Amino acid sequence: MASIIKTSINLNNIPKDKIYVGKKGKYLPITITLNDELDQFGNQGPVVVEQTKEERETKTEKTYLGNVKVVWTNGTNVEVAPRDEAQSAPAMPQAQAAPVEDDLPF
Repeated sequence: MASIIKTSINLNNIPKDKIYVGKKGKYLPITITLNDELDQFGNQGPVVVEQTKEERETKTEKTYLGNVKVVWTNGTNVEVAPRDEAQSAPAMPQAQAAPVEDDLPF
């Protein structure tokens, strides 16, 4: 049961009150959903900030961070999203630019 799932998350959407400190660093609990059908952009599911039981019961709006695509699988668990180069995101630039100042805690 092996797969490679690709995702990017929007760091600006991370709620700082959901970050907690663990033994080896700071963590953000997330939930990744794999749907049976692709969305209009070829994604197979969302990446959201994990909700507490109370948030789920009160139907609090989810905080979406990004989407996922299965890009490889051995065929025993999920299907790979069709690969369309026109839909692929442009390559990320190399980290040679000046650092960006932000208020993220990491």
